[in-house]
Order: sequence, then structure tokens, then C-alpha cells
Amino acid sequence: MEFSNKHIWKITFPVLVSLLMEHAISLTDTAYLGRVGEVELGASALAGVFYLVLYMLGFGFSVGAQVMIARRNGEGAHDRIGAIFMQGCLFLFLLAGILFTLSHLYAPLLLRGLIESDAVFQATIDYIDWRVYGFFFSFISAMFRAFYVGTTHTKILTANSLVMVGTNVVLNYFLIFGKCGFPELGIKGAAIASSISELVSLLFFIIYTLKRVDYQKYRLFSDRRFEWHTLKPILSVSIWIMIQNGLAFCSWFIFFIAMEHHGERPLAVTNVVRSISSFLFLFVQSFASTSSSLVSNLIGMGEGDRVLPLCRRMIRLSYAIVLPLAGLIALFPEIVLRIYTDNEELIAASVPSLWVMLSSYLLAVPGFIFFMSVSGTGNTNVALRFEICSISVYTAYVLWLVWFREADVAICWTSELVYDAMILLTYFYLKRGTWKLKRI
Repeated sequence: MEFSNKHIWKITFPVLVSLLMEHAISLTDTAYLGRVGEVELGASALAGVFYLVLYMLGFGFSVGAQVMIARRNGEGAHDRIGAIFMQGCLFLFLLAGILFTLSHLYAPLLLRGLIESDAVFQATIDYIDWRVYGFFFSFISAMFRAFYVGTTHTKILTANSLVMVGTNVVLNYFLIFGKCGFPELGIKGAAIASSISELVSLLFFIIYTLKRVDYQKYRLFSDRRFEWHTLKPILSVSIWIMIQNGLAFCSWFIFFIAMEHHGERPLAVTNVVRSISSFLFLFVQSFASTSSSLVSNLIGMGEGDRVLPLCRRMIRLSYAIVLPLAGLIALFPEIVLRIYTDNEELIAASVPSLWVMLSSYLLAVPGFIFFMSVSGTGNTNVALRFEICSISVYTAYVLWLVWFREADVAICWTSELVYDAMILLTYFYLKRGTWKLKRI
């Protein structure tokens, strides 16, 4: 299999579009709620990151499953992919039920002790109460994405995401502002719209797979009972990614909580800047995800020597998109910020933090591509160790800036540079080559 620039882009582009469409859900929520009020804008940030901390547990499992699917695809063992897919779906549905129950029981107790503002706390709970229904749909959709990315058939991701974001945009308008006969639900409406959009996405995946995919070739729906002997090796790869992703978003959550203690304005600034950062990160994530899948395919074909050259090519392609975009945003920050809010004071307060965040992508592009490539080798426990070290340094730095230095929000955003510099160290692990001995 020859991975030319054209071939890489052919695989990456649908992943990128699907991620962009999903980001449009978050952007729509932020843009709409920014016109409701700063309390709702800040609360949606806290609630959104809380949801992501839990969601990334399920998504982390799907990434591990994707690595195994890609390995079997590279080996030509297509009939073994279905067992991985079905066991993943069954496990994630069970995990969704557990996280849904725990969220309803304990989220209010946890957040009450962390959030100072009563108004922000209540709005956060209003969002979470409805948003966690999405676990049941988004987790299974993540397994469909793992299947399509792992087998390098990614075109469907574009269409699926267009349907999902279209549903969310329309429902957000109806439910947040009470249009076309719907009740005016505010922040609750944003959460309901997002959960329904994920249900529509899942239904789209199921119908497309049944109608257009040779699912018998992969035996996708053949094993419908829990089989521990099949699930165990998936978990042995996935568990480290699940912990790693959960920890990564916990650090985000800590950052948002720290900003909330600074006040409602710093929290609103952080939400807007994070949303713009998430937009840029989608390009990095799409190339990093493709890199992880291609690395696993290369190893499955016995071509481990091509891994580092592939990573370097992915970095160049990612830079070619990310750096020009970051430059345009840096030159015209007010135009971009107006997408999220029409509050002039909030826009002015956000510009310095935005510039600091944009500078971090010089390190984020190579850092995340190397980092995800480590997971692609199957050495997910090694990736977890790098993640723990990076998050520990990041968290200590944030706490030092916020509670000991009482630093400005823009200074606090330099923590992104610290984190990205830490994960860039994964390059040296890949260069050593000991990962070539890993079998999954």
C-alpha cells in the first residue's frame, strides 16, 4: 500500500469534514448561547467539558478498537473485524448506561463544590441533565467511525456529519429561542438538540452500513453476545487510551474551573478562545487520527520502517493548513470573535488570550501526530505514561499561575505551550524503534 500525499488526503479529508461538522455543533451552541448571556456561555463551557471528560472514556475505547481494526485490515483478516466491532458496541452501550446513571446521581454534588457562582452552577446542571442522554448514541457512533477509519473507507463520515450538524443547527434555533411553536428552553434546549443530533447520526450510520457496505465480508453484526475472549484484547489496547483521554479532558476541566474562580468574564473568554482552538485542533486531530490508523496498517503489513517518514509527511501536510488559518485568525481576531458574541468588551478581553493560544499550534501539530502514532503502534500504555507526565506538568503550571500568581487569563493560556512541548517528546520514543516488537 503506497501512502502518497493524494492518498493520505483522500483518507484524511472525510475525517476532517466529519470533525468540522461535529465542531459546528459546539460552535452553534456557543454562538447561540453567547447571545443569551455570559452566564449561559460560561456554563455551557463547564458542562461541555464535563460531558467530554466522560465521553472521551468511550471515545478512547473506540480509538483502541480502531487500532485493532486497522491492524486486521492491514493483515487482510477482514472476517475478524466484525467481532471487534460488535464487542465494542456492546461494551460501549453498557458503559453509556453506567456513566449516564453516575452523572445524574453525582454530578450536582461534584459541581456544587467546584463552582462558586450559583447562576453558573444551575445553568451547568440544566445542560448536563439533558446532554448525558447523548452517551447512548455517541458511543455507538464512535464504533462506526472506528470501523470506517480503520478500514480507510472514510467518505461516509462527511455525509453523516452534514446530517448531524444540520439537525443540530435547526433544533438549536427552535429550542433555545422558542421558535416555530417550540418552548423557549435556553441552555436546556442546546443540550436536547445536541443529544437528538447524535441519535440522528447513529441512525444514519446504521442505515448506510446495512444498505451500502458488504457487512458480511467483515461479519459486522454476527457476534451479538458478550465474548470476553474477544473483548479482553480490545480492552488491553483501549484501556490506556480511555484513561489517557479522560485525564486529558480532566485537565481542561481544571482549567475551566480555575477560570470560573476568576469570575464570569474570564470564564466566558476561556469558552470563546477554547472553541476557536477546538476548530484549529480539528485539522491536527484529523491528520493525527489518520496517522494512527496508517501506522497500524503499515505495521500489519510488516513495514514498520516507514512509520517515521509517514509521520513527517503528516506533519508537513497539517502545517500547510493549520499555520495559514492561525495566521488569518491572528490578523483579524475581532471578525472571528464576533461569530461567538456581539459584546464589545468580551471581544476586546478575548484577543490577547487568542493570540497566545494560536502560537501553541507550532508545537501542537508535530506533538499530536507523533503522540497518536504511538497509539497506532499498539503501545497505548506508553502513550498513557507520556500523557500522565504532560498533564501533571500542565496542571501544576495552571494551578501555580491561577492560585499563586493570580495571572491574567492570557498568561494562563501559555499552559497550552507547556503541554504541547511535553507531548512532543513522543518523537524520541518513536525514533528508538522498540515499538516494532509489539503484537496485538
